[in-house]
Amino acid sequence: MTVATSEKLPLAWSIIIYMAAIHLVALLALFPSNFSWGAIAVAFGLYWITCGWGISIGYHRLLTHRSFEVPQWLEYFFVFCGTLTCQGGPIAWTGLHRIHHKYSDTAPDPHDSNRGLWWSHMGWMMYDNHANKHIPRYTQDIAGDRFYQFCEKYFIPVQVVLGLLLYWWGGWPFVIWGIFVRLVLVFHFTWFVNSATHKFGYQSHESNDNSRNCWWVALVTFGEGWHNNHHAYQYSARHGLQWWEFDITWITVRILEFFGLVKNIKLAPTPSANQ
Repeated sequence: MTVATSEKLPLAWSIIIYMAAIHLVALLALFPSNFSWGAIAVAFGLYWITCGWGISIGYHRLLTHRSFEVPQWLEYFFVFCGTLTCQGGPIAWTGLHRIHHKYSDTAPDPHDSNRGLWWSHMGWMMYDNHANKHIPRYTQDIAGDRFYQFCEKYFIPVQVVLGLLLYWWGGWPFVIWGIFVRLVLVFHFTWFVNSATHKFGYQSHESNDNSRNCWWVALVTFGEGWHNNHHAYQYSARHGLQWWEFDITWITVRILEFFGLVKNIKLAPTPSANQ
């Protein structure tokens, strides 16, 4: 894979404007007229659904790593929840994350942490990143799925429909908190996995990169912050391998297994991972 530095890459102005607009509209939440406890409750509920079910379960552990299996309809549901994070469609997200794991913290890694905290957090998205053109090679198993193609193409219109529903339900406060504030929070919480967990925390396993286990990132990402564990055992459905490494997503997977909705769970080859 050829690599270019950010100085040689053109700025991705569409992404820059997109991110700036979402962050600026989210600031409207500071106006007292846009505050309501109902709006905050909606934002929190959608944060759980989109970040916990959508990103952690759907996009990450299920679609990207195939750590377990669920019925097709349930897989589509979780991936659709991930679409509601507006972090791109499932095909691009999966491809970039697979590239990250293959080249973690080396030059071809799209958010190589050796280039600094800002770059790994969000700077890498501000350029026409070299990894984008390699996405098709890493997503051949899902690229032909028509539902994923729909999510890839229409994740922004879907978000608009959600916004209209929230406006009908609770007016502008529900839209500002349930869409824009929630998106900003989920953006940065997810990006912390690329940035903070490659700089802060402890390493339990040799993973040949800078990945670390960071408790506070795990707390806000439903268990994704146990990142060194994950990089050591990428296929494992459980990221928190010690009893103190609280992993809400893993608990959710076990609950779904209890109800017969999950099978073929892959786990790290350690005694604690099978408790």
